[in-house]
Amino acid sequence: MPNTSGGDGGTEPVAQRGRPTGDHDAKRAELLKAATSVIAQDGYANASLRKVAQRAGCTTGAVTYYFANKAELVTALAESRFDGYDAMLEAVRAQTDIKALFERWLSVTTGDPEFWPVMSQLLAHARYEPALAAVIEHRYARYRDVYTTILEAGQAQGTIRDDIPADLLADQLAAIGDGWMMMFPFEPERFTPSRLQALVDAALTLIAPAPSAPGS
Repeated sequence: MPNTSGGDGGTEPVAQRGRPTGDHDAKRAELLKAATSVIAQDGYANASLRKVAQRAGCTTGAVTYYFANKAELVTALAESRFDGYDAMLEAVRAQTDIKALFERWLSVTTGDPEFWPVMSQLLAHARYEPALAAVIEHRYARYRDVYTTILEAGQAQGTIRDDIPADLLADQLAAIGDGWMMMFPFEPERFTPSRLQALVDAALTLIAPAPSAPGS
């Protein structure tokens, strides 16, 4: 009998899962982009492989060639999000440029309307999906570890305060960035260009070495 499983709990025609033509990585990226748009528009609960296929202009069978089911798709989506975070860190790592990191983070937060709506839903649903939660926990821990090494380098150079352990600073700075990301969709008026610069400057002041006392 023909297979009618949509791979996400529904029933829909599925093409045979022969190997698709074209660039494998490019197609996966295209499907993850489509999944991002579907989740941002319809919400996580209403996202399905069928909708992702429709958004990508392919069959559901083509989607299931790359992702066996919805859980596998959203896990890959979470991984790709953290790949983006890691790229931000690597871009500033050599120069220990925390200012550039904050500016990149705020640029993504305020410039991509799908950024927070998607990530917030992945975080919320991870509470009920252990595999997704494990990915987020592992990748977030790795992100903080790299952040910590960048801050440690800054402490060694004397550009970042060293009276607080670097791992605590990394945790605090990550929380600040997450807070900006969370509130921007609700209060965009707080994130004008001039205030964005003020937020960056304030964060840098918090981690700057204390000025030397006169005569010291």
